[in-house]
Amino acid sequence: MPATNAAIWFSSDGYDPKARGINGRRVAGESFLRGFFNHADVDEFVSISHTQGDHAAFARIAAAQGVTRPLRAVRLDAPGGLPPVEVVSYPAPISSVECWRRSPHGAAAWALCGITHTTATRNVMQTLFELRSAPQMPWDAVICTSRAVQASVRRLMELAEVHLSRRFAGASLPPRPLLPVVPLGINCADFLPDAALGQGLRDRIGAGPRDILAVTIARLTPDEKFDPLPLFLAMEAAAAEVAGQGGGKLHLVFCGQFKEPGWEAIFAEAAARLMPSCGYHLLDGGNPQDRKATLSGGDIFVFPIDNLQETFGLAPIEAMAAGLPVIVSDWDGLKDSVTPEVGFRIPTELPRPGLSTYISQRHLGGTDGYVQYLSQVSALTPLDLGALRRALVTLALDPGLRARMGAAGQARARALYDWAAVIPQMQALWAEQAAMLAHARQKGGAALAPLPAGLVPVGPAVDEMFAGYPTGFAPDDRRLAATPGPTLAPAEMFGLRNYASRRRLVEDPTRLASILAAYAATGPDGATEAEIAATARLPQAVVARAALWLLKYGYLTEIP
Repeated sequence: MPATNAAIWFSSDGYDPKARGINGRRVAGESFLRGFFNHADVDEFVSISHTQGDHAAFARIAAAQGVTRPLRAVRLDAPGGLPPVEVVSYPAPISSVECWRRSPHGAAAWALCGITHTTATRNVMQTLFELRSAPQMPWDAVICTSRAVQASVRRLMELAEVHLSRRFAGASLPPRPLLPVVPLGINCADFLPDAALGQGLRDRIGAGPRDILAVTIARLTPDEKFDPLPLFLAMEAAAAEVAGQGGGKLHLVFCGQFKEPGWEAIFAEAAARLMPSCGYHLLDGGNPQDRKATLSGGDIFVFPIDNLQETFGLAPIEAMAAGLPVIVSDWDGLKDSVTPEVGFRIPTELPRPGLSTYISQRHLGGTDGYVQYLSQVSALTPLDLGALRRALVTLALDPGLRARMGAAGQARARALYDWAAVIPQMQALWAEQAAMLAHARQKGGAALAPLPAGLVPVGPAVDEMFAGYPTGFAPDDRRLAATPGPTLAPAEMFGLRNYASRRRLVEDPTRLASILAAYAATGPDGATEAEIAATARLPQAVVARAALWLLKYGYLTEIP
């Protein structure tokens, strides 16, 4: 089933949160890979990567998931090994580099499929702009994880196209890539509640049977996730109303990790001053038991996002799978995932047009860093505190509503966000891309012709870009002879220069020695590259590169 398969562009940075650090992109990547191995309807699993180490890491993850189907590794610098697979799945928005990497093989050699995570960084914005000026093709795709993100990516491309049309008047812009909306997924079974762990959490924090635990699992930074102070204010207001109606005490449980240790004390002081009537508790987001306990012991999941860093929101999906009602901000992907049946969406605002342009300009120019940019926009992004208070009160006082919303959330998570439902959507997209490729190849045309590898404009051959640097170029018809006299063996010279420290060898020292021996066997008259290539049964290009190295260190001499 090659038409519905994709080679996974694999780097541990995109899929290994344990080794590289927990963030949304890596957690989503690891979850996708597990879902892909468990639910993909394919004959083989194909990885495409820079290094054997990455291929090995891909194989280890596959083994951990009990994969028994064949694995196939394709070198990133030898993509001719991709067929019969037609699509490369990239763990981020498609890089223009990947389009240029494809160009020497032809624009219809394979299709690229990327995915959005955070789109607020300058790097991602630049990537999406460059995509419109790179050899991106209409059979390429950038999966948008929500309708809100799709709208923002589309707007970025519109702005790029306006610029390109003005810059190159009369130029005909190629079609955009496909921009389908496909959500991130989870393995719902991983989040089924554990009653013992949940009760253990409640006992640990001293919560009584009638107390209400509002919980969240998130990165604990107000600059890159959400500002907790408005939530503290709403919790205190809700606590007074709940107590006035005979309800139990409210507790707020944060399960996460502080990226910067100083925030822990700031959070604690703010909680003590702004919601003194509520319990405030911290759990370790890096501890799987604590994460499980948080979702098992909570009554309400809160996720009041006010940050451009967020694009989808996996944590509320996990909470839904655990059977919790959710209170989220009306923000990006949460607009899609949280319906009135499963929880409450709290209205949000951004500054009206013109008020925040200076913030974007400072970010673009480098005056402000990314976190400063996010923090300033967050400071100007209010949530409706009254609506947040009312949602907390409503759920705190109505256990029946909590149960109904929790059950609806579980059903919604299983139907729409389990990898068993999401992976077929991705495979259908890859099949569409493969069909577009087949049609393009049948139609043909100059636009599909391979671009000579040396003429790729963002990475041309050395001889193209630096032709004015040297005295001249190495000719292919000169005669070279071995230099007489004792000297270090090529392997010794190679070691002395310590080429291995850069982990890139111009040539294997053993082959260098054999090519030198071939030249030495020709005597003082020497030989041409072609003659040595024939004798040594090697490609002439290999001999030519080896000869340059041997000339550099005096092993060969040019015969006039």
